[in-house]
Amino acid sequence: MDGKPKTGSGLLFDGIKENLVLGPGVYSPRYDSRMLSSAIERYAFGKMLDMGTGTGIQGIVAAKKGCSVTFADKNPDAVACARLNAKRNGVHGRFVVSDLFSNVRDEFNTIAFDPPYLRTFLVPERMQDCALHGGGLHGREIIDRFLAGYADHVLDDYLVLLVEPPWAGWKRDASKLDAKVVEKKHYSLLGTFVILMFGSSA
Repeated sequence: MDGKPKTGSGLLFDGIKENLVLGPGVYSPRYDSRMLSSAIERYAFGKMLDMGTGTGIQGIVAAKKGCSVTFADKNPDAVACARLNAKRNGVHGRFVVSDLFSNVRDEFNTIAFDPPYLRTFLVPERMQDCALHGGGLHGREIIDRFLAGYADHVLDDYLVLLVEPPWAGWKRDASKLDAKVVEKKHYSLLGTFVILMFGSSA
């Protein structure tokens, strides 16, 4: 698999993060972002879709590893931010404004997604940030929509890397999708976050 490295140290993430421009309403890379980046360093290959790109950091990591990347986000400001950050970090790609797969017309070897997973009812509506608080009642609304649509956008040789929080029921998804847990970290007060990897090349 071209562009599939053997190790994921997170060093690429750390270096790129220092050179990012952040924008209002754009998800700033956090602990879960670094977990996903580590998995991308190890496993991403070929044509890659950075779904919910935000600052573009995951797609930039993938591009640095040799992937051909499409950066997608429903927030036009995030897509503009990702485009600027890609340029600042010396990588190229395709940039698309899309509510999940609504404007995605291609198929991919790798899809990576760090979805909004905070439960909406925990935060007053006036304070909600869709990049953080779009998870719905149980934190699964966007995850479920993603899982219902990804299969129409993958090539025969593919894998999906998906961030899931403890309250979204990742053990159930791991069983249903025959997924591997390729990153796992416990955070005090939050619980255990994982990166699930599934697909024909997983």
